[in-house]
Amino acid sequence: MRIALIDSGIGMLSTAAALRTARPDADLILSMDPDHMPWGPRGPEEIIGRVLAGARAAAALEPDAIVVPCNTASVNGLVALRAEFEPGTPVVGTVPPIKPAAEHGAPIAVWATRATTASRYQQDLIDRFAPGGRAAAVACLGLAEAVESADPGAIASAVAYAAERTPEGVRGVVLGCTHYDLVSTEISAALGGGPALFTAAQAVAAQTLRRIGAEPDPAARRTGTVRVLASGRPAELPKAALAYPAGEVLAEPAPPA
Repeated sequence: MRIALIDSGIGMLSTAAALRTARPDADLILSMDPDHMPWGPRGPEEIIGRVLAGARAAAALEPDAIVVPCNTASVNGLVALRAEFEPGTPVVGTVPPIKPAAEHGAPIAVWATRATTASRYQQDLIDRFAPGGRAAAVACLGLAEAVESADPGAIASAVAYAAERTPEGVRGVVLGCTHYDLVSTEISAALGGGPALFTAAQAVAAQTLRRIGAEPDPAARRTGTVRVLASGRPAELPKAALAYPAGEVLAEPAPPA
């Protein structure tokens, strides 16, 4: 089984690690785009072009599924990806987990990039699942970039900025950018440990396996490989990835035969 993940950078790590844990025997293709990152500030057509380029590079390795573990890329690129690759290759996107957070209990806050916070897509999810002021949108300026660089000082500053803008008394915080998953411990600490954090990584991994007709098997022998593409070129896992537990999961070598 071979699964491709498409993102501009290491925001894909939490979903990739969830897949690695659920199916240690699965081969993973991490198609990143360091030449054109970040995608968030780019226009919709340019984002679509970058997502398609990443998927086409991975498609040469014949994956069984294509996963887009990025909210910005999913919002803009899923229609084009599915038009090109489905039904032959399932395409799985990422949706901010606003619904489960609202079901857990309101009020909630939705942490996301500035672009996603301003998007009609996120507002539609809030209107559907947490209407009437039950959700506060918090634009986390610079947090994704800080996580990408694995700069502890920049991460602490960006997390503090977002925490200060999160209303008191929220019962849950949606991590609406997959980069934020990688610093969930720091986010929880900045929020005083009170609100529950909601991430999409586990749900996306589970949906991916369902789409290819596979069951989770954490006890499977860890024979799966991890291949990295950097704007289409074979590459190594970025050093910044190793600053996070999810990156360490992916970097861990398979046991000897």
